[in-house]
Amino acid sequence: MAKLYFYYSAMNAGKSTNLLQSNYNYHERGMETILFTPKLDNRFTAGKIHSRIGLNADAIAFNDATHLFEVTQLCLQEATRKIACVLVDEAQFLSKAQVHQLSEIVDKLRLPVLAYGLRTDFQGNLFPGSQYLLGWADEIQELKTICHCGKKATMNVRLNEQGRAVTHGDQVLIGGNDTYIATCRAHFKSMREESLALAELATEQPA
Repeated sequence: MAKLYFYYSAMNAGKSTNLLQSNYNYHERGMETILFTPKLDNRFTAGKIHSRIGLNADAIAFNDATHLFEVTQLCLQEATRKIACVLVDEAQFLSKAQVHQLSEIVDKLRLPVLAYGLRTDFQGNLFPGSQYLLGWADEIQELKTICHCGKKATMNVRLNEQGRAVTHGDQVLIGGNDTYIATCRAHFKSMREESLALAELATEQPA
């Protein structure tokens, strides 16, 4: 039975690697897949999913205006081989409407959908796509990584040029290991508290 799956994690837990491994498994068995990746992730070639260990695959680049259900329907009509699965990279950037469209792919087209994404942003707030996937997915699984202290990392810290935690700004800022690190909750809080304390001290200094 087709289901909507949400695989979530902190940064650098291997989400794209897991997605690409699942994609490879389907292709190895002679089945086709549909891959989606957000256009706003401009770190690599548009319409390409990359992993840190060097794997990559072509994908359909989507933005807020992309109707994922309609695109999937069109792909099914044009496919020469059986399409067995839909996979979505960086699913935190989905809109509420697009998460609903993924559920329609499962419920009406009978295709399993595997969505991979971050749960929270650099302030500990849920991304819109992750919020609705957590609410609507049939199966939810955490992909684990570790903090520098050895504990499980559950949070994402955005870093400034000095390597300190950024405490405010736009929710979306595309970046890699030089921009974000995954930490446990305790270090997420302590790094933010340190940055806020330094900012407050700076405002108290005489001009």
